[in-house]
Amino acid sequence: MQSRLRVQGHPIQPMLVTFPFGLFVSAVVFDLADVAGGPAFLGEVGYWTAVAALVAAGLTTVAGLVDLWDVRAGRTSRTVLTFNLVNAVMAGLFLLTCLIRAQSPQRGVTGALLAAELVALAVGAVGVALGARLMQQLDQGGAAESSGFGDVPAGSTVEIARPRPF
Repeated sequence: MQSRLRVQGHPIQPMLVTFPFGLFVSAVVFDLADVAGGPAFLGEVGYWTAVAALVAAGLTTVAGLVDLWDVRAGRTSRTVLTFNLVNAVMAGLFLLTCLIRAQSPQRGVTGALLAAELVALAVGAVGVALGARLMQQLDQGGAAESSGFGDVPAGSTVEIARPRPF
């Protein structure tokens, strides 16, 4: 599988997936500090960090769906679908906590919402493991893009490639 969306010959979606997960982790750290008795503004920072992560997750999902279009049926397609589903579940849990928190004036977190966020991070950790497995499957099949920079055409920046015929 070769990604349709590339920057300098490298697929965009694996690059983007680090942003929402990192922002979700940061949101949970802020929320932990809020629940542990830190200043009240930490809960609001955690809320807005989770909102930023949801925006990043949306962009990552779009890139993943574009790439998913060209995946052939088989083991790799099952891993890709599972990877995207797991990440959607993680984002859905954070979306639920953000919707609940949006109703409070301080947008602080409660112990139950923090527990839901921790479950979402655990689900996200499964997604990270699936992403690593997916990259190994693509490398073993010889279908992943090269990781070297020497084979990138000069002057290429962002490409949207047409799918290759089967």
